[in-house]
Amino acid sequence: MHFNGKVEFKPKAFSELRNYSWAKFRSDLIAGVVVGIVALPLAIAFGIASGVTPSVGLITAIIGGFLVSALGGNSVQIGGPTGAFIVIVYNIIQLYGLQGLAIATFLAGLILILLGVFKLGTIIKFIPYPIVVGFTSGIALTIFSTQIVDLFGLQIDKVPGDFIGKWAVYFQNMDTISTPTLIVGLLTIAVIAATPYISKKLPGALIAIIVMTVAVYAAREFFGLTGIETIGDRFGRLPAEIPTPHWLGLNMTTINVLLPSAFTIAILGAIESLLSATVADGATGNRTRNNTELIGQGVANVVVPFFGGIPVTGAIARTMTNITNGGRTPVAGIVHAIVLLLIFLFLMPLINYVPMACLAGVLVMVSYNMSGWRTVVSIFKNPKSDIAVLIVTFVLTVVFDLTIAIEIGLLLALLLFLRRVMENTQIKVFSDQIDIAEGTENSTHEILHVNHGVEIYEIDGPFFFGVANKFEDLMRAMGEKPHVRIIRMRRVPFIDSTGIHNLETLISSSKSEGIHVVLSGVVPSVKDVLLHAKIDKIIGEDHICDNITKAVELANGLAKNKEEMQEINW
Repeated sequence: MHFNGKVEFKPKAFSELRNYSWAKFRSDLIAGVVVGIVALPLAIAFGIASGVTPSVGLITAIIGGFLVSALGGNSVQIGGPTGAFIVIVYNIIQLYGLQGLAIATFLAGLILILLGVFKLGTIIKFIPYPIVVGFTSGIALTIFSTQIVDLFGLQIDKVPGDFIGKWAVYFQNMDTISTPTLIVGLLTIAVIAATPYISKKLPGALIAIIVMTVAVYAAREFFGLTGIETIGDRFGRLPAEIPTPHWLGLNMTTINVLLPSAFTIAILGAIESLLSATVADGATGNRTRNNTELIGQGVANVVVPFFGGIPVTGAIARTMTNITNGGRTPVAGIVHAIVLLLIFLFLMPLINYVPMACLAGVLVMVSYNMSGWRTVVSIFKNPKSDIAVLIVTFVLTVVFDLTIAIEIGLLLALLLFLRRVMENTQIKVFSDQIDIAEGTENSTHEILHVNHGVEIYEIDGPFFFGVANKFEDLMRAMGEKPHVRIIRMRRVPFIDSTGIHNLETLISSSKSEGIHVVLSGVVPSVKDVLLHAKIDKIIGEDHICDNITKAVELANGLAKNKEEMQEINW
């Protein structure tokens, strides 16, 4: 990662349109229409589950989807609301209202833009996999938990926000189950689950919604069935016009309060969008411009809240639908946004008839697909540290919230990684003789004889704060003080400020005891750091040797002189 001051912003839409053709447009048109139809029920469901209206979910998919395709760094990425945001969006609305959500989304967009500007797109992709799986599975369980009321038709006035409280209330009210509602929800799940066996290209969620909506409408109109709540029953007549932009009430107080939530949205958005882009690259053979993708996602999240929308990110399922149906350029994503816009403007009244239980069934299947239980099972075969990170992240996501889960998960992963590096960093001690070929592929062994009073310490691994104390403890345990200490650093890939400080302390304390310190085989990158820290001025330029042969020759000479001086003094 290098930041040379030049912003990396090259949207794929601009480069793809230079050599665009009618054949590409036909493929993109078909893919865009199909993705738009697939995205419709998901946008509605995610909007409702997040605590806003179906219209808001659609507005988000329209505006956000257009901007992600037009300004992003992936040719086939489809942007919109996703299941990953449901939990955090719902919690923000409960705590700070819709205005708070708008501000948090806007701030998250700015954070994403900054991540792209400072070229951190590559780094985001390397967030430990157990963390991603842990909070994705946790989100899936939380989404499932939020759908129980609508799936079973429970008569509950107010559902607690916390996970344990939710389920306690559910079990207390199981006697209020609506059988017709439950049947609708279960049939929806059955239709979605069965659709891939008929055709993998058919949008199971949309088919389920159409079938169940028609069935429930017929049952209400012709058979007098009651008790099955629809979108229209809950939200009233839905507006079919694009809302006018409104200004956000930004001030330092609201920014300070909402910044942690904004950070969570940004990190989630970055992870999900880049993960989706990586999957897409594997399917198409293209290469995502990661930093451009983050900037594009950021712009979408900056603009959407002015229209009352919720957070936007790349959607893996919709992106893969785009690819499988022939989409190869950002035009397909733009067409998908236009299709949703036309549905929004002209077919919105029909949305009123969709049963809430049907949407709950859709979200249950979304949560099942998000859970990644097969991946969870496979990680349980990995080292205990990975399992610990996964479990902690999962539990924190479910019991507390995503912000805490991400922060603690990252901290735990970092600590476990540092422990692993410390354990794998070896410090060897040599005296009397040393084999130059040891640890190399060279079969010719060359033995260097080391004079009495010379000790060689070889560090195999990074010289950072976690290893510095280990090095000091080893030297203390040696007992007799030598005349010369050789620090062999051929396998030290980097050194941090703590390592430099410990090295300075070692050189200074050795000098006070009349002990010379010689550095050997310092790699160029580490040598530059040492020179910048003026280590050469402390130790002496001649005491930094290119290889062990020169270092041993110098040390033997220094030790011999030291012993001769001691004999003279005697």
